[in-house]
Amino acid sequence: MNRHSSTQTHLYASLTAYLQDLQESGVDGIPTEMMAVVASAGPQPAASTEQERTSGMTDQMNDQMNEPQQHETLEQIRKDLGPCQRCKLGATRKNLVFGVGNPHARLVFVGEGPGADEDAQGEPFVGDAGKMLNRIIAAMELKREDVYICNVVKCRPPQNRPPESDEVTACSPFLLRQLQSVKPEVIVALGTSAAQALLQTKVPISKLRGKFHDFHGMPLMPTYHPSYLLRSGGSGDSFWSVWDDMTQVLQFLKLPVPEKSRKK
Repeated sequence: MNRHSSTQTHLYASLTAYLQDLQESGVDGIPTEMMAVVASAGPQPAASTEQERTSGMTDQMNDQMNEPQQHETLEQIRKDLGPCQRCKLGATRKNLVFGVGNPHARLVFVGEGPGADEDAQGEPFVGDAGKMLNRIIAAMELKREDVYICNVVKCRPPQNRPPESDEVTACSPFLLRQLQSVKPEVIVALGTSAAQALLQTKVPISKLRGKFHDFHGMPLMPTYHPSYLLRSGGSGDSFWSVWDDMTQVLQFLKLPVPEKSRKK
């Protein structure tokens, strides 16, 4: 406390005591308003100062939380992922499959997980399903290097089984960070496992596809997995269902929709 504050406090105490003595002595004519004025003019309790300090700290924290976060690159996320052993898939994989493509892509394709070819090469969608995905991308008159491709899980599940919930949970934070880094205008979820993992639902892909859903503020279009198209012949009704979905994606991106003739 400085000298000025000390003197002010001393004067206030003396004046208050003097007025109280006069009242107790029976002296009339001391307005009650004077006592109120003296009380209001006194030094503020320390609690008020503490409240102001705490309020200031809260405001500062809120300002920091509201500040835009620094952009995180895909390289930084991959480095943070490291030689991942966050789930049991780490023990059986050959290569971790992070993602590939344009780090600023307008369109991102997300599959469920790597297969044998992807596990061997460390790149997503390089086997037969990858060739079918390349065909879809080419039909959209885009190039593979124009888009970004990744999976829900980064390691191959044994025997190409669907990823289990604990495996999805371990990988999901990194997938979200990838998508937030790329900031695509549209996400395409390829197949049941990818769509259900991203949308946190058990609804089958046949009922999810054909319309946009919201994923953390990003439009997401579920569609059939390229491997499903392979199993169904690659050019039947399933292919045209996927093409209908991709037509909506192209229209959302305000890109030309190539003419395709359906064989009767």
